[in-house]
Amino acid sequence: MGGGAKLRPVTTRPGPGLRIARLVTEVTAPAVLVSLLILTVSWHSARRPGQGLVWGLLATLFVTGIPFAYIVGGVRRGRLTDHHVGRREQRRAPLLVGLGSVAAALALLAVLGAPRPVLALAVAGLVGLVVTVSVSHWWKVSIHSAVAAGTLVILTLTFGARLIVAAPLLALVGWSRVRLRDHTVPQVLAGGVLGALIAAVVFGALR
Repeated sequence: MGGGAKLRPVTTRPGPGLRIARLVTEVTAPAVLVSLLILTVSWHSARRPGQGLVWGLLATLFVTGIPFAYIVGGVRRGRLTDHHVGRREQRRAPLLVGLGSVAAALALLAVLGAPRPVLALAVAGLVGLVVTVSVSHWWKVSIHSAVAAGTLVILTLTFGARLIVAAPLLALVGWSRVRLRDHTVPQVLAGGVLGALIAAVVFGALR
């Protein structure tokens, strides 16, 4: 499916399914999942809980805080239609801001001596953004699905294979994006594969 194809607007009446899809989309928003992931990995990898919290908050500020603030500002100024940046043509600037902010986080964390898993997480995020910026130039791949799949892979690598039981939640995230007609099924599947692959290769190798 080409990048110029446009998804039809939601024409169905609001119902329980649509409300659930909207709730799932908000709860599993990339900024939410990445923030929780950073704090979890930082806490787990630090020698002391307080240290982990500091690393986690610092990384979260740059990785999700600054990029999300830019998006919110863009929505308020009318440059962006919504905080999920639903239009493919509007994604480039927010993604580039995120790329620069994550790169700054990685440099700062490295200089300050952050734990290796935290650095690995930042590198995985950086690679993910580079890939997303490239793909989004011509196709609206699902960032929700990419982040959800990447999050599950990283948590599994960190805490053990038992977390694989949460895999069905990825289908729920994908369903919500398709149900809201923000993405097609191929876009959701491609996002999930990309997110899982980057997390497994990059985080798995560097942690």
